[in-house]
Amino acid sequence: MLKIGLTGNIACGKSSVSRELEKRGIHIIDADLISREIYKNDDVMMEMREFFSEAIVDGEINRKKLGQLVFSNEDKLKRLNQITHKKIKCIIEDRLSEYEERNEVAVVDAALLYEAGFEDIVDKVIVVYCNGEEQLKRIMLRDNISEDEAMKRINSQMSQEKKMKLADYIIDNSYTREDLKDNVIKLMLKIRAWMIEGGGI
Repeated sequence: MLKIGLTGNIACGKSSVSRELEKRGIHIIDADLISREIYKNDDVMMEMREFFSEAIVDGEINRKKLGQLVFSNEDKLKRLNQITHKKIKCIIEDRLSEYEERNEVAVVDAALLYEAGFEDIVDKVIVVYCNGEEQLKRIMLRDNISEDEAMKRINSQMSQEKKMKLADYIIDNSYTREDLKDNVIKLMLKIRAWMIEGGGI
């Protein structure tokens, strides 16, 4: 089996790469979806009520309010990560084990792959990159926020440059959707080569 981590900073197009891979038959384990699921767990919600009560509306986590709290406060961001990362990692490992016997490729789609320490459960890591000016423009447009708010979100993550140095493969998604599709085709060839190297094909 080949386990691949897919990461990239906010608004760099990681999810677009994930969707293209899924269309080509790659199994995707989405850490963001898992991060929403864990709030159904009583033990997680108990801690969230203790430390992030302002982000709970009608008994549920309001992700917009939670984002406003943690992106402007480093201590709160660390606390949130302490609450969620361990639980998310356990679920990812359980889902990876489902593909183990079939010797298939599975991709862990996780924006905070390095920050959360998930890189130790995958064989290879792909980083989706975008130039800083384009990234800022995309966040402001997508989330309808100010430049200041957008920069807080960018600065809350490990730098793109550091992630790129740690990566096994890099996709530059600074340009068009067609360029991205071409890059995914090249990536599929690389994944096949990794499988051959590992004796998976």
